[in-house]
Amino acid sequence: MAERLKERLLEADKLVDVVCGPDAYRSLPRLLSLRAMSADGVANVMLSADETYADITPVRLDANRISVHLSVMRGCNNMCSFCIVPFTRGTERSRDIDSIVEEVRVLSQQGIREVTLLGQNVNSYRDTSQSGAFETQGYGADLSRGFSTIYRRKEGGRRFAELLHRVAQVDPEMRVRFTSPHPKDFPDELLYVIRDNPNVCRNIHLPLQSGSTSCLERMRRGYSREAFLDLVLHIRKVIPDVTFSTDVIAGFCGETEAEHADTVGVMREVGFDMAFMFAYSMRERTHAHRKFQDDVPADAKARRLQEIIDTFHVTARKRNQRFVGTQGLVLYEGLTKRHARPFGSDDHGHKVFLNGSVLADLKPGDYVRVFIDSATSASLSATAIKKTTLSAYYQQFPQPEFGVA
Repeated sequence: MAERLKERLLEADKLVDVVCGPDAYRSLPRLLSLRAMSADGVANVMLSADETYADITPVRLDANRISVHLSVMRGCNNMCSFCIVPFTRGTERSRDIDSIVEEVRVLSQQGIREVTLLGQNVNSYRDTSQSGAFETQGYGADLSRGFSTIYRRKEGGRRFAELLHRVAQVDPEMRVRFTSPHPKDFPDELLYVIRDNPNVCRNIHLPLQSGSTSCLERMRRGYSREAFLDLVLHIRKVIPDVTFSTDVIAGFCGETEAEHADTVGVMREVGFDMAFMFAYSMRERTHAHRKFQDDVPADAKARRLQEIIDTFHVTARKRNQRFVGTQGLVLYEGLTKRHARPFGSDDHGHKVFLNGSVLADLKPGDYVRVFIDSATSASLSATAIKKTTLSAYYQQFPQPEFGVA
């Protein structure tokens, strides 16, 4: 944003005196000094190759919040043809593991019950720092089977599997999630960490983008339809009760009706539990902007997107029925803003609406054992049975195995 608008803000509209990009925050004192000595506006919007914000502790204004997002890396090396992130966030650089684990420890002491590890390509995390507490174990560096990159991967360092394991050990009562990953970075070691730590949530975001191999090639995603489906089956074999969310783009450059049909077919075959679905919108400076034409008519994009959305709701509603009649663990979050309904979230990423007399004894941040009464494509409804803890619940009710469905 700062880079795109700096000339307009400083010169054309003269709305501001200083424009500073997020990676250049350390230069603010110098920028202010320069502005004080000049009648002209000043700017620094350069992207950094090593800035990770590791020494900045975010100011969290809501003292009652029970979940937070914690940035562990910035940038992206994938260069997908539709994506602007590498040009606005720069190349990948990861925070050191010591600063991350220490921040998680502080959050635990503050009563935070759920932390989401955040990065543009979070599971490509690679920390080469000298840790004062953790030796580099060196596991989890392989790509998912059948996946590739268009860039040369660097060797060494601590990978995301090790980071996720260390974070999970901080507080067994704190749930851990992560987003947004790339399907290429799911080695078995990462799957084992998710499987073996009850406080690591069993919902995996697995961005599909397209179900057509030829369209995926134009997107420069580094995998085929078949490789993606094989990965889904493999993850379900390792973590049988896993749920999947995804991203899907309708009407990418040159997409044919046959390619669209492939995407709908993958949606049906996988049966995603949650999905973020969009019609393609070209962004300047991307590979697609330089090489392709945004040639799918708007009405065709809208129709294809609606077909994808309809397919998702049919399959998600069907999959969510498997939870009805079962017990679950919900992290109570309070009342919804619109209708003041008690709600929380489960291990699989569902919003769960709650009822029952037990609610009178709950406060946000409490775990509660529930019985699932009904399900839609987007949420579950449940009766709260008993207040509990994460550890106690999974000791009594080990994570269920529904099997590959």
